[in-house]
Parts: sequence; structure tokens; C-alpha cells
Amino acid sequence: MLLQVPLLGIIGMQEILIIAIVVLVLFGGKKIPELMRGLGSGVKSFKEGMKDGMPEDDDAKKDTQQKTETKE
Repeated sequence: MLLQVPLLGIIGMQEILIIAIVVLVLFGGKKIPELMRGLGSGVKSFKEGMKDGMPEDDDAKKDTQQKTETKE
């Protein structure tokens, strides 16, 4: 598994493993679940924010469809 990242080159499994070990050493085993929970809640709120924007677009499409139907 290779991941191409600009300015960093190619990141392989060995590099990912080293990064994971460094994160484990820096934050400790007890702090990582808290970090992941915070990350998960951030992603969840981002998705909810994206869904909140969608109905407005749908309403605008419905309005334009209704206007074209009334013209015909």
C-alpha cells in the first residue's frame, strides 16, 4: 500500500507504522481513544452540516421546476 503525498514523497507501510508508534508514545494508550472520539464527533458534525445545506438546494430546484411548469 503506497500513498502519494505532495512534498512528502511515497509513504509505505513501514512509515505509517513508525508514525503510529510515535503517536502512541507521545499521547499514551489512554489518551488515544479520547482523541479518536473527538475526531469522530467532528466528522459527524461536519456531515450533519453538509446535510443541512442540501435541502436548500433541493428547494431551489423545486421552485425552478414549478416556475417552468406554470409557464407551460
